[in-house]
Amino acid sequence: MANKSVWSDNRFWRRSATWVTGFASVLLIWLTFDTSAQIAMGNDQDLKDGVVKRVPGPTVINYKISYEMSSKRGHEVPVIGGNDGEGNSLFQEKEKFFGRDDWSEEEAGKLLHLGKLASQAKNCMDCHTLLGNGAYYAPDLTKAWLDPAWGPDGAMQALTGKETKEEAMAEFLQHPDQFATHARMMPDLGITKEEAIGLVAFLKHMSSIDTNGFPRNFGRMQGAVNGK
Repeated sequence: MANKSVWSDNRFWRRSATWVTGFASVLLIWLTFDTSAQIAMGNDQDLKDGVVKRVPGPTVINYKISYEMSSKRGHEVPVIGGNDGEGNSLFQEKEKFFGRDDWSEEEAGKLLHLGKLASQAKNCMDCHTLLGNGAYYAPDLTKAWLDPAWGPDGAMQALTGKETKEEAMAEFLQHPDQFATHARMMPDLGITKEEAIGLVAFLKHMSSIDTNGFPRNFGRMQGAVNGK
């Protein structure tokens, strides 16, 4: 009787499929747990202890957030509360947010929750991209808080007539039709003052998330890096 090739043996393929499926399942489970740990939000104590989290706690809104080149990683990373000189966060330099730099974890959490709900209720992702999700009709909002246009020397702060970045952003969100920025004007979505404050808090927190340099083109904006 002629020897049967292993490549035509059904038992070989069944066993191979079983091993491959088993290995893929184990790998998927491991990746799920690893990803969950990476994206889990930190807390206020992490910030006080200088513990770096990819997703900082809500009270990060009390700190100055900048965007600086990391020579170690080869792209820009969020720097929270000052730079130690090597591109690492110091978690020391505070920054007033709507007049305060002492938002409690509960207060900050409620603001972020309101901002997230508002972004969903107003369908922001119909036009914008947030953390890689959404549309490309309007600007990506992942690092909007760090956009120099909203800074003290930026056009948007001057256009709204406000003295701080957060006030300028909140004013624009409430009355976008009053500030003709470009051809694709944002419509008036009826955003209330409370919702606007929550949305700005949501945007500031989102800018502090370590997204591995995403969006890639943001760091090339003039003045975007180093928090200028």
